[in-house]
Amino acid sequence: PASVAHFPKVEKLTDLGGGVYQWEMEKVGTSQVNIQTVYASKYVSDKAKGTVKWTPVKGVGNALVGGNWKIVDNKKSTGITLAIQGEIEVPLPGLMKMVVAPVVEGEFEKLVEKYIDNLIKKFGGEA
Repeated sequence: PASVAHFPKVEKLTDLGGGVYQWEMEKVGTSQVNIQTVYASKYVSDKAKGTVKWTPVKGVGNALVGGNWKIVDNKKSTGITLAIQGEIEVPLPGLMKMVVAPVVEGEFEKLVEKYIDNLIKKFGGEA
């Protein structure tokens, strides 16, 4: 959650306690058709293993997002691997959902790419 400042289009991050954070993203779409992704994840870090894992919290918002960071000391540099899995419920009729869902998925992928770019700019390194 400390790296949230580098993640684009976050409207609000709320600490729900117990390592659980609720993310509210900015709305995407047009004025007629738009969606705001809201979800919560529970974060657990293990310094000895060099990991931070987050698991979806069901019943909060319209998405389930989980993933992990794996950090490795390469002596002269640090290796970092990021994995994210997500699922969003798009409250639209079937035909419209088939059109909108890939757009929402593509938008999320762009946000993750921008997040990684922002981290590289801040800390250095390469993709």
